[in-house]
Parts: sequence; structure tokens; C-alpha cells
Amino acid sequence: MGQVRGLLKVLSTEEMDALHDGALSILEETGMWIESPDARSYLGQAGCDVDDGTMRVRFARRVVEQAVTRMKARYADDQEGQVWANVRYSRIFFTNRPHRLHTDFTANAGGFPPFILDLDGRRRKGTFKDVTEAIALADALPNVDMTGLPVSAQEVPHDQRPIRMTAALVKGTAKLGGIEAWTKRDIRAIAEMADVVTGSREETLKRPPLMGYSETRSPLCLDANMSELFIEYAKMGFPQSVDTMPCGATTAPASSAGTLVVGLAETLACLVLGFAVNSEVRMSVDINPSLADMKTLVFPYASPDRMATMAGWTQMLHEYYGCPSGIHAGKTDACVPNAQAGFEKALSTLLPMLFGATGIGTLGQVDVAGITYSPVQLVIDDEIVGYIRRIFKGFEVNAETLALDVIKEVGPGGNFLTHPHTAQSFRNDFYLSELVERLSWDAWNAQEIKGIEERAAEKARRLMAEHDPHPLSADQEREIDVIVEKYLDS
Repeated sequence: MGQVRGLLKVLSTEEMDALHDGALSILEETGMWIESPDARSYLGQAGCDVDDGTMRVRFARRVVEQAVTRMKARYADDQEGQVWANVRYSRIFFTNRPHRLHTDFTANAGGFPPFILDLDGRRRKGTFKDVTEAIALADALPNVDMTGLPVSAQEVPHDQRPIRMTAALVKGTAKLGGIEAWTKRDIRAIAEMADVVTGSREETLKRPPLMGYSETRSPLCLDANMSELFIEYAKMGFPQSVDTMPCGATTAPASSAGTLVVGLAETLACLVLGFAVNSEVRMSVDINPSLADMKTLVFPYASPDRMATMAGWTQMLHEYYGCPSGIHAGKTDACVPNAQAGFEKALSTLLPMLFGATGIGTLGQVDVAGITYSPVQLVIDDEIVGYIRRIFKGFEVNAETLALDVIKEVGPGGNFLTHPHTAQSFRNDFYLSELVERLSWDAWNAQEIKGIEERAAEKARRLMAEHDPHPLSADQEREIDVIVEKYLDS
């Protein structure tokens, strides 16, 4: 099979050692500000130096290294990649698969944006109808493998959103991905809904189809709410990592290396916390770094600086820590689907794969920080992923594909278009797109629908109108409704 092979690398072993050692130095000498008394108590029991008055926790090197060793051992338990967790940006595999190019990468939609850029070109707050239509669209698109909530319903009371929209998600698609949880109540409700989908808590814990996450606040802070969520997940036995989002020049030093050191320190601190709560839980590490746009000081999701920094982290995540995982990618900083969005989306989808990521997410987002969902962009993103999958597929070289007899039969000056071999074979190698235009100017100009954005909007309208998935049985749907009411009435 002529499949694409090989990886790109940006860091040497010595450079990865230096980044890891730098994070350990920061944790030991500077430490983390950790607001939660429970979290500080667990870390004190794990051997950390805790000052409750200042809420500062310092981590001895041996404590962090022990946690890293435990994490790697838990990954080595599963050699076949049968234990995994769906998160908002990809799938984490708890396996010691070798660092390689994953041609079977996953692509995830979701992210809980509060705004939608609708098919009429209006940017507005998302509604519950938008939520159900977005789920249906993600379910219908062939290259979207998983989805959380592509948009969130702002008319639903804030404290009810995670539970009500998780219910909509599990009723609307089998492509379940990460979800937002804001309280311990949310986590318990989401876990019970996942049990309805998988059939048992045992299966849910082995392959969580729905899982929330926690985040630090860079630099070097973990607040009480994020601690509470993280601890609850760990107690219940759900695989976890804590996401960090250091931004060079604002919440981290103005360099890629310094930004990675801050993120590493934050996620390694939470690795220690997770094992302190539950020594048997499966833990990973995660960083979502960027370097600030010095004109606006925003956190850019699609700058070349971020792509280079993420490339280093992807290599380190897989090669140094042995944690095959996906990353936050497929991003743009453009506010609407346009040429900038096109090249940023394509590059930030392809490059992580070439550095070894197992998947990317979240698709369908535009706007700085990904706070706006666009159904048009989601359709275009699906096409970009389809392109990359076709590239990674490569091509076969064998007696049939060499087609020597066909070439001899057609001969000089002949035409292969009418030969039966073409009708029999073209679908194997040819990528057939209903979105991309390859027309002469006159043919393009004669069309009623012109441009990829208009074609994507038309496809989105059609799929949202026609696609009506119901992955659960009627009994399962009733169980979901009972769970929603139980937790929202409590």
C-alpha cells in the first residue's frame, strides 16, 4: 500500500529534556497558586510543600517524576488502543502505540461557542434550535468523526445548559465527543447519560463517549471551580487531563520555549493532583499554547507562531511522554469563512497530523478564540479533512493499478475516458467533491450558486433539513429524559 509515511519533528531529545527540566524547576521553586483547599490537601498528602495562607503549592521533583512514571505505566497497560476517551478536540488513546503518523486521525466538531454566524450571514446568540441543527449537520458530514456541542443555546438558563444540551447531543448523534461541565452535578448527570449510551458504567469508564475537562488559568493558577470538576472526574475514575492555554507575551514569556515551560508546569502539577485523588485513574497531560498577536494582544488560534509551538508540543506529547492524543487544531482567527479562514484551516489541520497528532478539533469555529460557530465553515472544514484523508491514503502500486494491458490496448493517441477500466477504477483513487469548483470561467459564471461559501451554505441547508438521526431507542430516550429531570429538579 502506498500510504503516506514518516513524521516531521521540531525538537531534539536534548531540547525536550530541557523543556521538561524547566517545568520541574518552576514547580519546585515557584510552584502553583491553587485555590481549592481540597486540592491543596490532596497535594500535601502526595508530598508537596503546601502553604494554605498564600495558597501556594510547590512540587518536589521526585513527586512530579513519580506521577509521570505512573502515567506512562498506565498507558503501557493497553497495547491495542482499546482504551480511550473522547474529548472536545479529539480522542485520547491510553496506549503505548509508537510515535507515528496517524492516517486514521479523527476530526471533532464542538466547543460550546455562544454565537452563531447563521446561513443568512447574521452573527447572533445561539438558540436550542441552532444546537439541534448543528448536531444534525455534524452527524451528516462524512469526515466529522465526533462532535460535542458546535454551538450553545443562550436562552437556556446558564446552570441548565450542560445537562439539557448533553441530552440533545446523545439523542441527535452517535458521533459523541467532549462536553462542557460546570458543576459536580453536571458531571454526574453526563456520566449517567453516557451509561445509557454504552450500557454500563464499566464500559463508560473504559471508553468514555462524553467527557468534560478542566483548565488552569495561566500563569500557574488553578481555581476552585476547575479543581472541583477535576477532582470529581478523578474520583469517579474517568480518564482526565487538565488543559492549559499559556499565551506568549501575556500569560507566558515571549518565546515558544518559555510558553511551553509554563504550560508543562501547569499540566504536570495537575497530573500529580489527579493521581493524589485516585492512584488508579488514567491521566494524561495537555497544553494548548499560542503566542500573542502583538497588535491586538489576542490569543491567536491559527498564527504560524502557534502552529510551530503546537508542533513541538505534539512531538513531545507523543515521543517524550508517550501519550498519543489529538490537539486543538483546524482553527482560524478570521471572523467569517473567507480566504484567510481557508488557508489557516487547511494548514492548522494538516500540520498537526504530520507531527503525529491522533486527531484535531474543534471544527466549524470562526472568530478569535473560536467563540462563533458557522455551519458554512463546518461544511468547508469537512471538505478540508476529506482532502487530507485522501492525501494520506496514498495510492496502490500493483498489477491492476499499473494497468499495462489497458495502456497497450488504448495505445498512442487513444482515449482512456471511454475504456471500461476507467468506470471500474476511478472511484478508488479519485476524490469526488460536491463542494469544490473546477470549471471554466464561462461555465462558472453561468451557475446560479457561485463560490465555495455559497455551495457550503446550500449543502448545510439541505443536510439540516433532510438529516434526522435517532441513534437511541425510544426506551433510551426516555431514560435520558428521566436523568435530565432528576438532576434539574434536585
